[in-house]
Amino acid sequence: MTAENTVVVAVDGSDAAKNAVRWAANTASKRGVPLRIASSYTMPQFLYAEGMVPPQELFDELQAETMSIVEEAKKIAEEVNPDLKIAYTIAEGTPIDMLLELSETNKMIVMGSRGLGGLSGMVMGSVSAAVVSHAHCPVVVVREDNHLTEENKYGPVVVGVDGSDVSQQATEFAFAEADARGAKIEAIHTWIDMQVQASLAGLAAAQQEWKVVEEEQTQLLQERLAPLLEQYPNVDVDMVITRDRPIRALVDAAKHAQLLVVGSHGRGGFRGMLLGSTARALLQQAPCPMVVVRPTKPIKQAKSFKSLKSSKTPKSDK
Repeated sequence: MTAENTVVVAVDGSDAAKNAVRWAANTASKRGVPLRIASSYTMPQFLYAEGMVPPQELFDELQAETMSIVEEAKKIAEEVNPDLKIAYTIAEGTPIDMLLELSETNKMIVMGSRGLGGLSGMVMGSVSAAVVSHAHCPVVVVREDNHLTEENKYGPVVVGVDGSDVSQQATEFAFAEADARGAKIEAIHTWIDMQVQASLAGLAAAQQEWKVVEEEQTQLLQERLAPLLEQYPNVDVDMVITRDRPIRALVDAAKHAQLLVVGSHGRGGFRGMLLGSTARALLQQAPCPMVVVRPTKPIKQAKSFKSLKSSKTPKSDK
């Protein structure tokens, strides 16, 4: 099944979703692709008890409420770019089911970190967590406090590189996004070995050992990025090798970034794991919108280093 080159954004009327619409509209504009606004409604299950059929008036009311959320999101998107091609999808059922189905046929899902059903203080909602863990395409999570500022407007795209196959797929995504945005790439590779760490803590002479390690890791990173540097000659790249924990290094690097990109799980992940500990932690802490890229093909052994009601007419779906 061929995926449509469309940016899908999930909306539910929450502040985080509205911020996600702004980000998605900006991204669709820079990529030159349409935006699809997606929302869903759920019929109370007790109405189906003992074979009851909910009255049509209730369906009409729920659909009208959902359509008003979509229309509000459309206005926000048009504020970003009045010429943006916009379509919409309204589904009966859970937002998780809707978004996972859309992820099979679209190139990117954008969503708020938590919606109107989120508990106060919860950073990562149950819907966003489920979609990130199971989607078939990259998922962008935008928090309500991820605002576009003068500091990050032209900031870099930060990507974590750990040598795993899914990390390489994340890096490919990051380069394509940076190219579309005219942004720089910051490729972050962290390296910690307990024996070297102990040596560094105890012997000043062991700094030379770290220097050798740093040179070796830099060479490996350069080799991994070489094909992408050739494919995207207009993208400037800063390669950062740091002796630090991945979460801390990536959060620090993303403070003034447009976007943070990571693989769903890296070389330390267990086979079959849907979301690694680093990705989970970053979804709670990332200071900018974050993309989680899941594998589109079987992961190799890590190296060292319900039906949808959908509009199809762009621009003005009613």
